[in-house]
Amino acid sequence: MKSNNRKRFLMVVALALFGVFVADRIVVGPLTAAWAARSKRIAALRGEVAEGTQLMRREDSLRKRWNLMRSNTLSENSSQAEQQLLKTVDSWAQESRVAISSLTPQWKQNTDDYRTLECRIDAAGNLNALSRFLFNVEKSPMALKLESVELAAADATGQELTLGLRLSGLVLTPEGETK
Repeated sequence: MKSNNRKRFLMVVALALFGVFVADRIVVGPLTAAWAARSKRIAALRGEVAEGTQLMRREDSLRKRWNLMRSNTLSENSSQAEQQLLKTVDSWAQESRVAISSLTPQWKQNTDDYRTLECRIDAAGNLNALSRFLFNVEKSPMALKLESVELAAADATGQELTLGLRLSGLVLTPEGETK
């Protein structure tokens, strides 16, 4: 009888252990993983809410800055935009005493929201004049981006240099006029 009770006891213990194992694999494990994933998602959402709250607090200053940036873009009219850029480049050249040898504008349609006016500029001058020209390009409030800069010596002594620039100017479509 003792051996029968012992077998029964071991069978009950084995089934109980198997039940605990199955419960751990089917119920507890997935619930723990779901809880951890949910905690991570809640933390991420709290971070997004905090960031959104900060943006809402800074809305006025961000809108003012965006409007300032929009006002510094090139004109929507292609010929006016080209004229704007050409006049600006000419004023930079006069101020820095750089000789412009060629200026080639080309339009690029990027998306419905904006397009760019890419311009290749070849200039010549001494190091001081060319560095002043580049400084004027960089400090300009106009929405321009220097795509590439090439600098080469034009004479054997290196006193006369040539500069090749590729600029792109931003033209935004008016708000609400996306095609």
